Amino acid sequence: MASQQPIVEAPPAGPPKIALKLTPAGHKKQQEDPTFIAELIDRAQNGRSGFVPNVNPLIPEENRPARLFSRIAAAAASDPTADLPNFDVWYEVALEGQSRLSRLETETATTAQTPADGGDYSLPKETLELIHKLHRLEEVESVHALQAGPPPAVNPSDDPRSVNQGYLDAAPAGINARYAWGFPGGDGLGVNIVDMEQGWKLDHEDLQAAGITLISGYNVAYYSHGTAVLGEMLQVDNAIGGVGIVPKAKGRVISQHRSTGYNTAAAILDAVNNMAFGDILLLEAQENDPVGGQYYWPVSVADANFDAIRLASALGITVIEAACNGGYDLDAYVNLSGKYIFNRSSPDYKESGATMVGASSSAAPHYRLWYSNHGSRVDVYAWGENIDTTFTDDNSGTDNSYTDYFSGTSGASPIIVGAAAAVQGIANATLGYKFSPLQLRQILTTNGTPSSTPSTDRIGVMPNLRAIIDGRFINLAPDLYIRDYPADNGRVPSSGTVSNSPDIIIRQTPVPNPQALFGSGSGNENNTSLSQPILAGRDHSIYIRLLNRGGSAAQNAKVTVYHAPAATLITPNLWTLIGTVTLPSAVPTGRVLTVSPRLSWPANKVPNVGPGGYSFVAVATTDKDPAPVLPGTFPAFVEFVSRNNNVAWKSFNVVNPPPGGTGVSRLPVGIAGAFDAPRRFAVRGVGSLPVGSEVRLEVPGDLARRLGVVTPLGVEEKGVVVLPLHPFGRGEIGEGILPVGSVSRCELVVKVPGEGVKGEGQWEYEIVQEWEGVEVGRVTWRFEGSDKEDVQ
Repeated sequence: MASQQPIVEAPPAGPPKIALKLTPAGHKKQQEDPTFIAELIDRAQNGRSGFVPNVNPLIPEENRPARLFSRIAAAAASDPTADLPNFDVWYEVALEGQSRLSRLETETATTAQTPADGGDYSLPKETLELIHKLHRLEEVESVHALQAGPPPAVNPSDDPRSVNQGYLDAAPAGINARYAWGFPGGDGLGVNIVDMEQGWKLDHEDLQAAGITLISGYNVAYYSHGTAVLGEMLQVDNAIGGVGIVPKAKGRVISQHRSTGYNTAAAILDAVNNMAFGDILLLEAQENDPVGGQYYWPVSVADANFDAIRLASALGITVIEAACNGGYDLDAYVNLSGKYIFNRSSPDYKESGATMVGASSSAAPHYRLWYSNHGSRVDVYAWGENIDTTFTDDNSGTDNSYTDYFSGTSGASPIIVGAAAAVQGIANATLGYKFSPLQLRQILTTNGTPSSTPSTDRIGVMPNLRAIIDGRFINLAPDLYIRDYPADNGRVPSSGTVSNSPDIIIRQTPVPNPQALFGSGSGNENNTSLSQPILAGRDHSIYIRLLNRGGSAAQNAKVTVYHAPAATLITPNLWTLIGTVTLPSAVPTGRVLTVSPRLSWPANKVPNVGPGGYSFVAVATTDKDPAPVLPGTFPAFVEFVSRNNNVAWKSFNVVNPPPGGTGVSRLPVGIAGAFDAPRRFAVRGVGSLPVGSEVRLEVPGDLARRLGVVTPLGVEEKGVVVLPLHPFGRGEIGEGILPVGSVSRCELVVKVPGEGVKGEGQWEYEIVQEWEGVEVGRVTWRFEGSDKEDVQ
């Protein structure tokens, strides 16, 4: 039998109530004459109100401790520009004698509905009319109803539970909570969360061990809703049920049902009084619009609630506010004063500091669900359907139920709270501080997953915890990279050449201590001449150098190396695996050049393509910085090359030309097409050889025609076109459409003068391939005399 949580009954329902904010002049009159508000109401009704108002402070004394107001004073002193609210001018007015009572002030409902479900929680006609009349009076600054209603969710189903918590998964499906768990604090440790709504099953089997407590108010309604919300965030990491996004966070709850009745602003302020900088307050509530009386609006549509949220934000408490389920365009909303308070492009916009949450489909690409409010005020979104979480029956109070159909912006908002708590926990554990509300909102909205059609969905982005953790705000993950060129700092996209990595080192014999010879402190950190010519028929040794620009050491780092024929374009279809090497220790932070152990390239795997005929690709991976997925299209491959710093190319060969200028070096090179479709490429040569050198490219006749090669040397035997090239300048080879998957075998023929390559000079020739003005590959040959001293 399910255990029964003790339920404390709320005070008996009374008459409808309104929240009334007076101007400073009006407040002074009320202080001088306690009947002033009653006279206001009578004046608004032309002396025919029939009401006997009962007037009290909107925020009871029990929620106005001196400590809270000392914090308000401190906040005002630290930020003189802050427009902090004054709750002394707010009053609660009970409308004794009104004929029609709010449905939820007289009975406890158990079904949360959206407008399409038939739920009508609009204000009583008499209340709405009085609100409009009072707002016209010069002594009144703001007025709205105090009426309870269902929290913002579609009613969850009790269908058999699924174990699929897809909102925990990697982007674009979810927020990547599983990735965050791999970092200190990513499970919410050290973070405090308060959920404001109306009821919960705190002794549910997968919540009881979390020790969630009630701050204040009455636990009286919508227990299933509150239980589902808590489960998304705080389900205990154990052998039953699911797991919360931040299972180590400390959770508490607070109810809008107060000793004086239903009062959202009072609940917010009492929560604030029990919270500190960096804590997170979740507002699981909806509100009636003071203009039209309709339900399903964000709670900040009511000015007293807005003021309470603004105060919480000023005190460093992050407020997560559900956008709610009316399907409304918030940008179009106009309040009683004729102002567009939710439209960020309007001068009327009011900034509370809260992060507002919309609801999307569970499947990616995520589209806005039809009932989610939307507009420029909505910052982020998350799943609003098919949410797997804890559940209870509102009547029997079961403590072992679950659902996989929790929904609405109520379901989306706890996911955002979980993301926010993971960020705060990681920041607290690694940086020693937590972020302010506006900082955290910026972080959650940076590099997130966009919705399916952002221009019409208008619900912001879904936070991507991996992008946040790896990005500039926290930068905690390791960020392994292999340099493309000596000055490469690992930033993406790469801004230099991408085919001449100094960190892929090929040696003819093993090196006894590669770290000492090639690593940090060796004097060879930027030496681009560490590789030796490749000789067919013998074993070779490969060493890869790595750096880490991230915030933590790269554990279990591995590098996989491929070879390919020397070609201007080295796409994955041309790669042949050599092998994978694991680094014996972590790659430290601070860009310490770390050298891998030897990777053997045995003689029987070395193709006999002649000198200068090889290209190499190295791909680094580690637990928290995995290797990228190979692209499926050529445009994606171009992005892959420039935007992945843990992939490097070496189409770079050291050539020892025949001594004394007695002969030529014949160097094989392929000119390749894209692997997915025929595409237009431009090819050119760039030389820096000594004066007196001779260079020509022998091109198959078919390729020459495709590239439009024009040469004074004509066509030699076997259909080969010979194109002379500038040995110490730039020369255009041609431009044209190359067939899909083609690799045309060419030969670069180079003759250098006898004394030209002696000494320390760097004599090179390169062939470069471009697509749409972007370099996509190059092959480089460096010519060195046999007298050049090798690095030992």
